[in-house]
Amino acid sequence: MGLTLELAHISKQYNGNQVLQDCSYTFAAGGSYILMGPNGSGKSTLFRIAALLERPDRGEVNYSLNSGVLSPDISLKRQITMVFPRVGVFNSTVFANVAYGLKIRGEKKTIIRERVPEMLAKVGLTHKMYQQAATLSSGETMRLGLARALVTDPEVLFLDEPTTHIDQANSEVIEDCILRIRQDRPLTLIMITHDFAQAERLKGKRLELREGKISED
Repeated sequence: MGLTLELAHISKQYNGNQVLQDCSYTFAAGGSYILMGPNGSGKSTLFRIAALLERPDRGEVNYSLNSGVLSPDISLKRQITMVFPRVGVFNSTVFANVAYGLKIRGEKKTIIRERVPEMLAKVGLTHKMYQQAATLSSGETMRLGLARALVTDPEVLFLDEPTTHIDQANSEVIEDCILRIRQDRPLTLIMITHDFAQAERLKGKRLELREGKISED
């Protein structure tokens, strides 16, 4: 089924600078979307607002299931996850980092021991499972961030430039993982990239954010 995300007339400004202006768009449940646009156009701001991490100055962010709008409570927020361009890690092992989201949700240890290795295998980090997360390369850290986001089985996944400043080998692993995610289950994927070739490879619906508004490319 999945969640539908509707942005209705979103506006946001910082220090008098209008970043988003009457921005509206509906992301269908299970869809794949690639958001592009110039630097400073407000893409990351839009992501934070859409992921319920920041409030707009005006407008509404509505998630709905079966045409019913959901309350923006902890239950809904746990169905949404976002991976930032710079992934922060806890001072612990790779396994413990990925397990964290499951632990705070009260998952049983047997479930954690099963799901964490499965997710690390998907991002090619099985051999790093018990290594300290802080010792990973930047590309491996991004793959860890992706595993940590996906292990909780979210309904909506936001990826903010997941391959920026990452070497080609790690970028290919991340792209392959994103494509396999889409095959495994119909979660809603919304991703920012500046790479037109990457947008083509990932086969999402291409959108552009310009002058504070979203348009279909």
